[in-house]
Amino acid sequence: MTALRRLVRTLRLSASAIERDIGVSGAQLFVLRQLQQRPAASLNDLAERTLTHQSSVSTVVRRLAERGLVARSPGADDARRLEIALTAQGAALARRAPRTAQEELVQGLRGMSAAQVSVVADALESWLRAAGLDTTEPALFFEDAPRGSRGRS
Repeated sequence: MTALRRLVRTLRLSASAIERDIGVSGAQLFVLRQLQQRPAASLNDLAERTLTHQSSVSTVVRRLAERGLVARSPGADDARRLEIALTAQGAALARRAPRTAQEELVQGLRGMSAAQVSVVADALESWLRAAGLDTTEPALFFEDAPRGSRGRS
């Protein structure tokens, strides 16, 4: 429980500081940083890069687009697919913002072996199932779940 409390506290403090200092949520900055590395070919591409569900990243992208920080455009080869890129304003914000706790955690996961990541993921899933908390749709950290989303079993 100590490690979990440390993790949640770190994420909460990081999210609060980013929102206070930069004016976007930690999840929004995490998405901006992914787009800073390269534009997304689709929402699914961005969901994969943020290690989350497409519906969660879609909500974050919508909020960023409403603020003029990202632009969504039809795919060059498939107009049904949305390509997502930073606007000049989004790029400037991403450049001046501090690293997020999510970025540090993802970097840490990528530094672990596949076997270690699997053990951690399996243990967390088992814990959530045992506690009866495994039906909630996972969203990006401290970002509201998409409207109308339901828990999954």
